[in-house]
Amino acid sequence: MRAVLVLIAWLAAVNAGAQTGASLSGRITDETGGVLPGVTVELRGSGEPLLAVTDAEGRYSFEDVSRGTYLLSMRLINFADINKRDLVVGSEPVIDDEVMRLSLSADVVVVGRRTFTNLADVKNPAEDLVGIAASASQGAITSRQLEVRPFMRQGEVLETVPGVIITQHSGEGKANQYFLRGLNLDHGSDFAMTVAGAPVNMVTHAHSQGYADLNFLIPELVAGVQYSKGPYYADLGDFATAGASNINYATQLDRPIAELQAGSYGFGRLFVAASPKTANGHLLGAFETSTNDGPWTVPDSYRKLNGVIRYSQGDNLNGFSLTGMAYNGKWNASQAVPERAVEAGAVDRYGSIDSSDRGDTYRYSLAGEWQRSSGSMLTKVQAYGIGYDLTLLNNFTFYLDDPVHGDQNEQQDHRFITGVKAFQKRQSRWAGYAVENTYGVQVRNDDVSNLALIHTEHGVPLSTRAQASAIVTTAGVYGENRIEWVPWLRTTAGLRVDGSHYTVDDKLQSINSGTSSTGIVSPKGTVTLGPWRGTEAYVNAGLGFHSNNALGTTIVVDPNGNPVDRVTPLVRAKGAEVGVRTVALSHLQSTLSLWTLGLDSELVYNGDAGATEPGPASGRYGVEFANYYAPKPWLVFDGDVAWSHARFTEFNEAGQYVPEAVDVVVSGGASVDNFHRMFGSLRLRYFGPRPLVADNSVRSKATTLLNLEAGYQVQKNLRVNLLIFNLANSTVSDIDYYFASRLPGDPLDGVDDLHTHPSPPRTARVSLVVGF
Repeated sequence: MRAVLVLIAWLAAVNAGAQTGASLSGRITDETGGVLPGVTVELRGSGEPLLAVTDAEGRYSFEDVSRGTYLLSMRLINFADINKRDLVVGSEPVIDDEVMRLSLSADVVVVGRRTFTNLADVKNPAEDLVGIAASASQGAITSRQLEVRPFMRQGEVLETVPGVIITQHSGEGKANQYFLRGLNLDHGSDFAMTVAGAPVNMVTHAHSQGYADLNFLIPELVAGVQYSKGPYYADLGDFATAGASNINYATQLDRPIAELQAGSYGFGRLFVAASPKTANGHLLGAFETSTNDGPWTVPDSYRKLNGVIRYSQGDNLNGFSLTGMAYNGKWNASQAVPERAVEAGAVDRYGSIDSSDRGDTYRYSLAGEWQRSSGSMLTKVQAYGIGYDLTLLNNFTFYLDDPVHGDQNEQQDHRFITGVKAFQKRQSRWAGYAVENTYGVQVRNDDVSNLALIHTEHGVPLSTRAQASAIVTTAGVYGENRIEWVPWLRTTAGLRVDGSHYTVDDKLQSINSGTSSTGIVSPKGTVTLGPWRGTEAYVNAGLGFHSNNALGTTIVVDPNGNPVDRVTPLVRAKGAEVGVRTVALSHLQSTLSLWTLGLDSELVYNGDAGATEPGPASGRYGVEFANYYAPKPWLVFDGDVAWSHARFTEFNEAGQYVPEAVDVVVSGGASVDNFHRMFGSLRLRYFGPRPLVADNSVRSKATTLLNLEAGYQVQKNLRVNLLIFNLANSTVSDIDYYFASRLPGDPLDGVDDLHTHPSPPRTARVSLVVGF
């Protein structure tokens, strides 16, 4: 009898176990191993979804889960969703630990050198695809990609962004020339840039609208480059029409380092950095000094002093940082020279017509960032102050305007910038749907105390042509709503409202002084489909804008007293894109996007004035194809191709082609990282031909450059590095322009000619890097 009772009890226990099911539990961490509390974990099967939230130790659990096949989803603000499909739950407990990765657009404060990861480098990339990006043309360049790529100029860090070209038409201390999506962005117009929490673009700048000087950038500190293209993102305002980039500085390094570089044409550089741990955080300090003459007949003599000090506390979820940066640069400037002067032997290819062109600048900034996350809510506040000064002497047309004294002008810009950005993201559920809402506000004030244009001869002032001060205050508010309707369909709807106020004081023409205000509303939208077999599709559309110089919003007469029309303060941009991102093939991430972009007024480069000016409306469309393939942990191949078509959309007497609108950009290479102590990269860069005048009768030649980096890890804390730029020693141009200039003996109305700033010949640099 007793045996029968035992048997009955055992059968009852087995039956109860079959009815109540098994447990499912796990622990969720980030890539640094830090726990992630507040993660929403959802288990979807044939019945009602089950929900859980990770605790302070990053743990979650589901009890009494019925046998079956499930979709396990994990969501946390700033991180890509994890979607584990076909998870089988049987009679035994299931333990599923996961690592969540930051999304490509994540807002983070405390970052290490390895914060961002390319999907091709992770074990199961298809599980991390949802939420990794909002479009095919949004992404992040990782420190792994940056560490083994050769950079001649600091700004070339942005050439890691597919389709971007960085070049120079003057002395190396001047802001670079930028190209993207068929736009000559000049020195930064239509491409918004941020470094370590502070904006780079300058509104109402003495040299060009949107002027963005990245010479203060230190590549060794960059933890990642987040980028986006097109006006589809509610958190991006002025200049972010063609694209935007956010360059993150690391808050801590793996170890202290010291680097000594020497190279061709008088190049030398010393760089030191360390990030000792303090009681509650890390204090990062970095300093560099460099000199570079270049191949120019008149040496650039570019002298740079640059430093960063940064204090930080926290982790990927909650953090605080305070970053101070100080940069000072001084240089000579060899401008683009006319082709006829080189052919006649009057100057060398690397020569100068006016040897007194030069520049000096400084930039001092302090930026604070604070972030708090409670799982379903994230709040971030940024504030910054920037002191900036530039003195630039340029002579683009030589003796065209003044046959006696020449056309050299000195441009002066002195300003102080303050700003605040704040936003909050909230995850919740509406009628059973997963929802994320974002609300933000951004305010910036540029107090430009001096904007001057002075006619000079060999640097000696002759007369003041223009002098003014301006206060430009801008404010923007935005909201964004993201809903997951079903696992394969998500929508994002955003709305941005921007306003600007201008106060102008013209010191020479008081009639041009005054105030003006304006505003603009920009809706945005995205539909995301998938993923299916590791592939996600996007449809994006939105309105954006770029601003014009504040002086043009109150102007009445030009310097000669002639009546002129005022410019439109904020110029509308319209963009749309269809794209695909796939990780279907092992260790390969590919993106394909078809895009279109229209501007109500093109910012056109004027070679005669050496500045950007408002131009006719324009329209563009194009295709971008980007690939990242990592077949081995130590080997990476990447290749990007961008093609664009650009035309003025309203009648233009000179023609319909947009000058300097590049058609084709190609970038590709192979990189080796820590293979038998060797590392390096071989890079190809193709900058396609461009129309130089609006009727397309004059075109530039293509520029193809091959660059090499090769290094060896001698021991754990010592490595040597060799960089060779223009490996094939190609005789090509950094950039070409076509406009009228006058040399002694030329007709008084000048000669229309090709003006070229050549790429440096083969250049070698050697560095010794010591870690402590």
